[in-house]
Amino acid sequence: MGSDHAGNDRGGILRALADRLFPPTGGGAVRPHGLVPPLLVVLTFVSGLVDAVSYLGLDHVFVANMTGNVALLGFALAGDRELSGAASILALAAFLLGAWAAGRLRRSGAGSGKGLFGPLVAVQAVLVAGALAVSVTGGGQLPLVGLLALGMGLQNAVVHRLAVPDLTTTVVTRTLTGLAVDPWGPPSVRRVVSVVALLCGALCGGLLTLNHGSRWALLAALVLLAWVAALGLRGAGPGPEPAGP
Repeated sequence: MGSDHAGNDRGGILRALADRLFPPTGGGAVRPHGLVPPLLVVLTFVSGLVDAVSYLGLDHVFVANMTGNVALLGFALAGDRELSGAASILALAAFLLGAWAAGRLRRSGAGSGKGLFGPLVAVQAVLVAGALAVSVTGGGQLPLVGLLALGMGLQNAVVHRLAVPDLTTTVVTRTLTGLAVDPWGPPSVRRVVSVVALLCGALCGGLLTLNHGSRWALLAALVLLAWVAALGLRGAGPGPEPAGP
């Protein structure tokens, strides 16, 4: 009874957040993206966490923000000795491998973008758990970069397939442009939430990494990913659903 009541409370909170991000359509009868929008906000926060770990603790490389990572690779190739070209190349390669693998699963008929949401976030959680284990055992920086970037490639691939507007989980340049150019409306709310979630994730990850080491930031990312994966696997992931009373 208590567990069911807690689950209903969580579902009610998710529905309220989903309705704020995407007002129900059809006279308030249908949520166009189900309960996934608030889960994508959590993944955006996770992106900030892992980028804080990788940039502040792992050779100044990004594992979620590939735009920044390409620029950092250019700086490293130009001769900046504080940057690691090898780490940037590894992050790019692992990210692309993760995205390719997720795309391959969908093309092979192993599942739709909606059906793969929970399983792929679960795999990402396993990869972050592996990164945490490497960090605890002192296994070196490059394995950490590879595991985290691989997980972010999976995340970006499934988010790309879902194509939920304004909630890309990693990219804010276009989000900020839309916020500045378009008139205020429901998309503006999503854009503000997306930017704030990434900022807060980076802030929390930075505070944890700088003051306590990367392990606590990775642990926080792992807990959040496990929660999102559990909800996705239980059916709280993408897909239109009746808004209900």
